[in-house]
Amino acid sequence: MSSQINTTFVPTAKTRHSINPSTGGALYDVPYVTEEDVDKAVEHARNAFKSWSRVPFQERARLLVAYADAIEAERVPLEKLLVLEQGKPLGLAQKEFDMSLHWLRTFATMEVKDEVLDDNEERTITQTFPPLGVCCGIVPWNWPVLLALGKVGPALITGNTMIVKPSPFTPYCDLKLGEIGMRIFPPGVLQVLSGGDDLGPMLTQHPGIDKITFTGSTATGKLVMQSCAKTLKRLTLELGGNDPAIICEDVDIDAVVPKITTLAFLNSGQICMLIKRVYIHERIYDAFRDAMVAFAQSIKTGDGFEPDVLVGPIQNSMQYEKVKDMYSEIGKRSWKQALEGKVFENSNGYFITPAIIDNPPEDSRIVLEEPFGPIVPLLKWSEEDDVIARANKVKDGLGASVWSKDLDRAERMGRQLAAGSVWLNSHFDVAPNVPFGGHKCSGLGSEWGMTGLKLYCNSTSLWRWKKIM
Repeated sequence: MSSQINTTFVPTAKTRHSINPSTGGALYDVPYVTEEDVDKAVEHARNAFKSWSRVPFQERARLLVAYADAIEAERVPLEKLLVLEQGKPLGLAQKEFDMSLHWLRTFATMEVKDEVLDDNEERTITQTFPPLGVCCGIVPWNWPVLLALGKVGPALITGNTMIVKPSPFTPYCDLKLGEIGMRIFPPGVLQVLSGGDDLGPMLTQHPGIDKITFTGSTATGKLVMQSCAKTLKRLTLELGGNDPAIICEDVDIDAVVPKITTLAFLNSGQICMLIKRVYIHERIYDAFRDAMVAFAQSIKTGDGFEPDVLVGPIQNSMQYEKVKDMYSEIGKRSWKQALEGKVFENSNGYFITPAIIDNPPEDSRIVLEEPFGPIVPLLKWSEEDDVIARANKVKDGLGASVWSKDLDRAERMGRQLAAGSVWLNSHFDVAPNVPFGGHKCSGLGSEWGMTGLKLYCNSTSLWRWKKIM
């Protein structure tokens, strides 16, 4: 596999490879681009922007749909490649491609149009939304396909060109998506660059890039923001989450436990918008806890190609050590385990089974920090004001949910939660036409929806005076 600069596959003097997190085995060599390669890619993107920005919306939309069709034609081997590099179960990889294709095709219908702000006999004032220029999408390792194409689609449909930087842990699918894009889009419109840890700063500091859209950890997001400030780049940050789910005493336990448990452990807990803290009303706490433990005990952990697996491996050794460190807190802090998690110490893969912590102190690491692994705390509550305050106490504000048969009560509580997405009787619902972003330390700006698309544009106020003075 090679990086794609303009319409050329570019080999590099140095290469690197990722590993299969289920086996620890080496995967394929990929390029390690240099600063000179980055300069060339940016130059081609800037040249392509001159013509691409003037292509009519309908033609850009046609090409975006053609791109989705071309990806769909190759989705079966791509799904298997996603399992190999990311570790997620094959069914979840298929779901990721379902979503990604739906996202692209929906973006192709979303035109950012001029808005008339004032119109009278003397003047017409119109707000227009010209594209920014060259955009760069920095993609994480947990959802490398959806979160790459979820940046590519909005950038291209609004008339920008795009450079994609995959995670060094999961470069393979994104490089293949770039290869497919070379057959669809004009030269320089979509390029994918593979490299190491030094590639991100090369891009965020580059004076020829107009916008960075980054998905990843809050700590890295702060560094990205600091780097972008040097050239006043436009910036969208989608960062970490520590999502609370508040369970009211009137829920049907048997009905909601399977969904809540699944949404705590899906993708081995490696999704920023999963349920990370479960606040259960004290009247049903014991029954709910026992039902959740029983369901979690039926969850299968294993290689993503094995049937019926929900929890695959932790994606990489760095994250594996972080999750193991969180598990080590169980003994140090004497947390009570409702379900004991197990680290597969003798495995070549990064496997850890789900753990459920039974009502730990509110100031525990497991409550205050996002573990990004298959471990979740259950906490008791009795008063609405108290549980809302506790849910809002952490620095993150990505998602939150309230579960109750009384929808008016659930909405009243939900409107008080400090999060970019709030769900009532659900969690982790996303859609391409709905803005997605975080409050507080969970990010800056939004992806998706018309709100997100407009962040790939400048705003110009066009004053047209009808009478020459």
